[in-house]
Amino acid sequence: MEKTRTLFDLQRLYATDPIEADRLVFGRESDPVTRRGFLRNAGLSAMAVVLGGSVVFAKDMPAGLIPALLLEGGDEDLLAKLGKDKGLIVLNDKPFNIETPAHLLDDDVTPETRMFLRNNGLIPTAVDVNTWTLTIDGEAVERKVSFSLKDLKTKFSHHTYRLVLECGGNGRAEFDPPAEGNQWTVGAVQCAEWTGVRLRDLLEKAGVKKNAVYIGYYGTDTHLSGDQDKVVISRGVPMGKALEDETLIAFAMNGKDIPLAHGFPLRLVAGGWPASVSGKWLKRIAVRDKVHDGPKMTGDSYKVPIEPVEPGTEVPEEKLRIIESMPVKSLITYPKSGASLVPGQKLNVRGHAWAGDLAVKEMHVSIDFGTTWSKASLLPPHNRLAWQRWSAELTFPKNGYYEVWARATDSEGHSQPMVVPGWNAKGYLNNACHRIAVRVK
Repeated sequence: MEKTRTLFDLQRLYATDPIEADRLVFGRESDPVTRRGFLRNAGLSAMAVVLGGSVVFAKDMPAGLIPALLLEGGDEDLLAKLGKDKGLIVLNDKPFNIETPAHLLDDDVTPETRMFLRNNGLIPTAVDVNTWTLTIDGEAVERKVSFSLKDLKTKFSHHTYRLVLECGGNGRAEFDPPAEGNQWTVGAVQCAEWTGVRLRDLLEKAGVKKNAVYIGYYGTDTHLSGDQDKVVISRGVPMGKALEDETLIAFAMNGKDIPLAHGFPLRLVAGGWPASVSGKWLKRIAVRDKVHDGPKMTGDSYKVPIEPVEPGTEVPEEKLRIIESMPVKSLITYPKSGASLVPGQKLNVRGHAWAGDLAVKEMHVSIDFGTTWSKASLLPPHNRLAWQRWSAELTFPKNGYYEVWARATDSEGHSQPMVVPGWNAKGYLNNACHRIAVRVK
């Protein structure tokens, strides 16, 4: 109990003032220009006690960096009721926001039990598949059309794709000053296998006009206020994204009906973009002659500054852009952070990488806080917009504490930053390198 309390206090201290935490806990001083830390003898000894071994590359460890070993986070009854692995982390239960630790995302196809959950309202309680219809209308279609679930399953070609869905705020917990919203670390991402019909095939039946600009979705989730007439969230994508092969109106996930918490019986799925554009409990698609203006499309929702800003800056709406393709990113899914090795033992490390609408071109790993990098093996995606498996074999020069860092580079040459990228008030698009702790002793 005492150790748990100590670690909690340490995490809280790092979250509020990481540089001061270094000074108080480890006696570390930092260079104001490079932000590299300098652990004195007492600090090195203190950190070694906490981590269970000395930090081999301590001189290269950035100041204010909480060791990855200490980044360990639910409510097992709630998780069991939702059919989730007991290792997931409940960030919020009104609405449900549940994160998956990185080591539970090792599957090539994410199972329902290990899939993060991000809802904005309350899950519908009454779903009648016999009367459920999807309507397509709006000012930019020739005609209003409706389809029953039977229509979708029998009158159109079915398509199956593995698609990465990632919350736009994944990684929010690392922003400083803190960003508002659920404090996701790295686990608000999944790559399930979705089956359905292409949205473009349905739009063809409605007759898309030349002035069509955007589509917007509407679901049947209930607003947290309980007001049945209040729309919880209604986002969408430009017509170019809506017409892609992989943009589906899905009725199955991993070969079965979509779980209720994830959108049963029908869900829009647009991989590579913020998961918030993949509307659940889908009842209506509106084809618009302007950028869609539903809830969570206006103001600063799912938007970031057009130009970099100083942390803490208030940015007017006209200086923000809507998030579209997600940035390049990767995870270490094996081993779990905190792995212990014996001297001379090699470590086979692996994970996934993805890059929004793009592909990942290269993967690299580091054991010395990014001072040097080694190339990792990288497989192609199963299909466009699926994540890619990577792996590497590592050796460690001597006993002590290490961190393994992973860095992906996309097909246009953009690489993950080592530190949290451009600050924004909502904490979106953090694609800093993922890292795990390893001890050799």
